[in-house]
Amino acid sequence: MRNVTDLNFPLCLAPMVGLTHVALRRTIQEYMPQNATTHWPTEMLNSRRVPGENLKTTPETLRRQEETNLVPQILGNEEKPIQESVIRLVNEWGASGIDINMGCPVQKALKHNYGVSLMGDVDYAAKVVEMTKKHSPVPVSVKLRAVGSEKSVPELIKFVQRLTDSGADWITLHPRTAEQKRRGTADWSQITELKKSLKIPIIGNGDIQVASDVTEMMRLTGADKVMAGRALAARPWMMWQLGEELGFECPQIFAGQKAPRTADEEGREYGRMLLKFIDHCEEHFMREAGVSESVTMRKIQFFIKTTHVWLEFGHALMAKASGCKDLQSLRLAVSLFFENEQRMNAKTELRQ
Repeated sequence: MRNVTDLNFPLCLAPMVGLTHVALRRTIQEYMPQNATTHWPTEMLNSRRVPGENLKTTPETLRRQEETNLVPQILGNEEKPIQESVIRLVNEWGASGIDINMGCPVQKALKHNYGVSLMGDVDYAAKVVEMTKKHSPVPVSVKLRAVGSEKSVPELIKFVQRLTDSGADWITLHPRTAEQKRRGTADWSQITELKKSLKIPIIGNGDIQVASDVTEMMRLTGADKVMAGRALAARPWMMWQLGEELGFECPQIFAGQKAPRTADEEGREYGRMLLKFIDHCEEHFMREAGVSESVTMRKIQFFIKTTHVWLEFGHALMAKASGCKDLQSLRLAVSLFFENEQRMNAKTELRQ
């Protein structure tokens, strides 16, 4: 992969802590149209830890052999750990690109001057890009948030221009400030202005919940590509829906079928998807990595906690899943819950 624009599909998954792991990627990849290509992230990886980890058994770096166009996201600000992480991720793990996190607003990242705190000092941020690019034989991207001030757009453009000058090959912008976190509406106009002002590819992120949001963001902002997070985890067949609209062949495992569209169809598909997701978690975390059943359960329950809000009675599913102690009881609870027709909301508040 020379750059993100070499890939032919306009939608990609966002890197999300606790969610963007091998099981979720596999689940979404099963809904990818035939011959569609996009890039795939990991969870946020701490550059201080990667050099000493077993990349084949660490849950955050588990990958399937057949996965391609993987762009792991790293968190860091020191050259030696970044260098060692990049070398291992590219040479041993097979990364096609490296993404730098400048958007994480959690306190743990802020304490170490990681994540969104890098946006407080343009020289500091540019240095992190420069040192990553220096050691990376593959493209380097940056995911960042909006700058929150009255002069936000000019500041943002200047900031990103410095990152570009330091070697960033593309930028992903989530146009909410760190203070907003997931609240409020993403300001897509900032994506528009960034795209107008820069020559490198721009990926837009924020408030993408259904397939039509993807085409609408691209139409309104001129973004080269769109990134979706929790809504794509909840609705992985969004890939299939979008593919239908763009003229791609349906996913191989759904040959001859149409993508679910109605609230009832999507509700049924969520149930089928969730059971497959549970299977993938068991295979990759328990069997391959030797992770305990209790830890695997927590990963699945976190997925349900994040995605159940799109179901009309998702709170009832969450309550049943939270009471399960093992995979057998969880599968039974999910199967029984979806024996009754369930409906899926097109959109919901993104604050949960």
